[in-house]
Amino acid sequence: MEITKDIKYIGVDDTDLDLFESQYIVPNGISYNSYLIMDEKIAVMDTADSRKGKEWLANLQAALNGRKPDYLVVHHLEPDHAGEIETLLSLYPDIQIVTSAIAAKMLPQFFDGTDFASCTKVVKEGDELPLGSHTLKFFAAPMVHWPEVIVSYDTKDKVLFSADGFGKFGALSADEDWACEARRYYFNICGKYGAQVQALLKKAAALDIDIICPLHGPVLKENLSYYIGLYDTWSKYGVETEGVFVAYASIHGGTAKAAQKLAEILQAKGAPKVAVSDLSRDDMAEAVEDAFRYGKMIVAAPTYDAGIFPPMHDFLHHLQIKGYQKRRVGIIENGSWAPVSGKLMTAMLEQMKEVEIVQPLVTIKSRMKEANIAELEALADAILK
Repeated sequence: MEITKDIKYIGVDDTDLDLFESQYIVPNGISYNSYLIMDEKIAVMDTADSRKGKEWLANLQAALNGRKPDYLVVHHLEPDHAGEIETLLSLYPDIQIVTSAIAAKMLPQFFDGTDFASCTKVVKEGDELPLGSHTLKFFAAPMVHWPEVIVSYDTKDKVLFSADGFGKFGALSADEDWACEARRYYFNICGKYGAQVQALLKKAAALDIDIICPLHGPVLKENLSYYIGLYDTWSKYGVETEGVFVAYASIHGGTAKAAQKLAEILQAKGAPKVAVSDLSRDDMAEAVEDAFRYGKMIVAAPTYDAGIFPPMHDFLHHLQIKGYQKRRVGIIENGSWAPVSGKLMTAMLEQMKEVEIVQPLVTIKSRMKEANIAELEALADAILK
């Protein structure tokens, strides 16, 4: 695939992968993006996961057409992008690895027995690498989403090689909405690091960018303000979609009925959007995505072993570690003899930054009763206020 006259796409799709990072469901697989800049000097921009090493190498050698690469730019050392570094060194022993100081220190952790000291060129913020008519300028992007990450900018073709930034789940061969899988990817991979993403966006704002080349997902060439605008909203923990996310976990169906009834009440009261997730069955990564997408959330769960029913506890734990913040949350608890899940969910939510707990806390005793309907109405009014 041609990105520009001199920049080629040499990445590969992995449609056999079912779990990205062994935890995120990827029904349409994933792409491992890699690029090649053909100039007086040739730069390989990242490699690929070793799962698809042979296919990646075939793409590289076809694009090289007999020439030898001079540089391998390692933007991010995670194995899905750096798995073939050792293979490349064995084929082209004169190649120089261009990367950050932190990545240079980390390289031996992934490739035992390889001497990287003599073939590694460390770059820092603002450094440039001339290739001929093309020049790469480097910018540090720590914790987006590893500490060693750098991005690079081709000053000739105005291309930003954005590492994991602006990436998405799904193979390039899959025809799917960008925002849906990019959002799920962002909040589950980078969600904790909004401040660091904001710092990178500020650096990008000073560049004249025509094309964004991420390490996962499609190359972005049109309407870049749309993608950058979403990243700005996401990394500021802003509200992307007005509405309420109702997340519930239910053992025998009693809590589910209360949550579904609340969703009906919210819709009747004019909530612009109501999204509902059964945490026992639905994809956890999608639930995390929706929690960040909407400005308001209701969590509903029963007491279990004097604690929170595990699917809800797991969900709230995910929100904690991903930096959930700046949201209004209502709570429904259930219990047959000693309901405490509401108190415990409140305690977990109160540990999160700028999360407002909306009253009333609704308590269901085993099954929703007529009296509970009025309480759900009051909760709906309060969350929509």
